[in-house]
Amino acid sequence: MAWDTARTQQLLLDAAVEEFAEFGPDGARIARVATRAGVNKERIYQYFGSKDQLFAAVLASELGKLAEAVPLAPVPGLELELGDYAGRVFDYHSANPHFSRLLAWEGLQRGTESEALAAEPERTAHYGEKVAVLAAAQRAGELADDVDPGRLMFAVIGLVNAWFTLPQMVRLLLSGATDPVADREALVTLVRRLTRPAAG
Repeated sequence: MAWDTARTQQLLLDAAVEEFAEFGPDGARIARVATRAGVNKERIYQYFGSKDQLFAAVLASELGKLAEAVPLAPVPGLELELGDYAGRVFDYHSANPHFSRLLAWEGLQRGTESEALAAEPERTAHYGEKVAVLAAAQRAGELADDVDPGRLMFAVIGLVNAWFTLPQMVRLLLSGATDPVADREALVTLVRRLTRPAAG
């Protein structure tokens, strides 16, 4: 029987998502990934090379899923609604809680290092496209232009991710009474206010 390479790689990626989300790139163990996947750990080295390369593959895969599920693209004839976009990203994170954890681990354990991040050229290009969309919306008067588009995109990403990476603040500020519907509504309202053009 022929070995199903694509299926094996996907099993390993799926298992690695869980492992890296739980333990981060430094705490993750190749042996646990292999056990979760039900695959010999030598396959990991064969397909991905190293633990860091496996983490890079996981991040690239998960970032691709988010980009496909929640695009930020101008709709002809309609103003850019960044609050709605933030709400849809919030929904994605709610359905995929491992994603924010992966980004948080990367930031904590890899973000300040001088070597390249996972899929850094592709990610830089992807975020560059988002910034270009915001810049065009600012020029068209659809978004506030008192903050440059890169920092504006960063603020929106930060607001969305904070709900998932700072649960202790929810506990402290909201007495632990989180309500996903109210949280999403607050996020959308905040982003709309943050990006609303000044009245001319």
